[in-house]
Amino acid sequence: MQDSTTATAPGSVPRDHVGWGFVVLYTLSYLGTCLLFIAPLAVTLALKVNDLVGKDAAPASLALVAGAGSAVSLVGNPLFGRLSDRTASRWGMRRPWMVGGLVVGTAGIVVVATATSVATVVLGWCVAQLFFNAVLAVHVAVLPDQVPTSQRGMVSGVLGVCLPVASIGATFVVKLFSGHELAMFLLPCAVGGVLILVFAANLDDRRLAAEVRPAWTLRDVVDTFIVNPRRHPDFAWAFLSRFLLVMAYAFLTTYQVYFLLDRLHRAEADIPGLVFLGTLAQSSAVVLASLVGGRISDWVGRRKVFVCAAALVYAVAMVLLSLATTFAMYMVAVAVSGVGFGLYFAVDLALVTEVLPDPDHAAKDLGVFNYAGALPFTIAPALAPGILSLGAGSYSVLFAAAAACAAAGAFAVLPVKALR
Repeated sequence: MQDSTTATAPGSVPRDHVGWGFVVLYTLSYLGTCLLFIAPLAVTLALKVNDLVGKDAAPASLALVAGAGSAVSLVGNPLFGRLSDRTASRWGMRRPWMVGGLVVGTAGIVVVATATSVATVVLGWCVAQLFFNAVLAVHVAVLPDQVPTSQRGMVSGVLGVCLPVASIGATFVVKLFSGHELAMFLLPCAVGGVLILVFAANLDDRRLAAEVRPAWTLRDVVDTFIVNPRRHPDFAWAFLSRFLLVMAYAFLTTYQVYFLLDRLHRAEADIPGLVFLGTLAQSSAVVLASLVGGRISDWVGRRKVFVCAAALVYAVAMVLLSLATTFAMYMVAVAVSGVGFGLYFAVDLALVTEVLPDPDHAAKDLGVFNYAGALPFTIAPALAPGILSLGAGSYSVLFAAAAACAAAGAFAVLPVKALR
């Protein structure tokens, strides 16, 4: 096998085995990447918009901000993934985009934190989403770059812990610095940035020799943003399953602040603390399900049954949330959602890396797959006001729709033929 630091063609194979030193640094860096996204999405964007336009206009304005940022991410993730696949630099293929994306994305967060209008928030969040997606794209590509198939369930399970831990850390920082707007936005970036830079400095990155880099054609530009579902049906079904599950998650994440304000009648000053408690309950369940589920999936050599079961558990959680009338019921629902979410993402990422259309362009194809994680955050905020209107403002109807999405996501993975 070729060493990952030598000049290679894009299709060089991953290592025969990765040790815990690599796994720890990779996990911490992925955790840092999650921090960049989660703090704004979970709490601070909603609070910022609420401060600018008031409680009544906030849901529609937040939909505009979140939708615009997600739309930008649809371009950023596959584009930067494709660029990293073609990067022939002395610093490697992935490292330059980790560092550059971090720096420019953080500048976008500064714009959001200091904004005095919703338009400025939209601008700053779009910059942040675009370049933080460069960081995310190359981090995901490290999995097929460096980790053999026999360890991907385990590593994916460990990575699955990152989102809940980031959620806890982000909401704790926001709670700790409640009332200090700049600190609430920038401290998660500072912590995440340090973790990313440490990993980038130690990464035994793949290197692409300039002489083997393919020519850049117009067809390559177009193909950057698409994968033919007829030619690659397994990838398409995996995409649909992830899209539907994340749609359910987007309804919860984007609107939980307003659920607590309007349905449970909690004071705005209490929201950061309540979100932190809910996130802690959810994340504890995610950690357990993710670590156990990924390892068992490797042992039994199966992926689909775990993904299907996990999405059904998440659907049950959304039904429980639709019935919640107290904070205790909300806590139970989000804890159950953590079980489903943790198991799903522990195994689904491993599944996807095994049905990639072209391993030579893993970052590009994973970037396209990340549409499944980005599109729902554009579509869900756009659909939610209409769903709430049809339900006379009822969050029960909104979360029942989320349950239907998750259940559909469970069955969407069943037609995948390449894996058990």
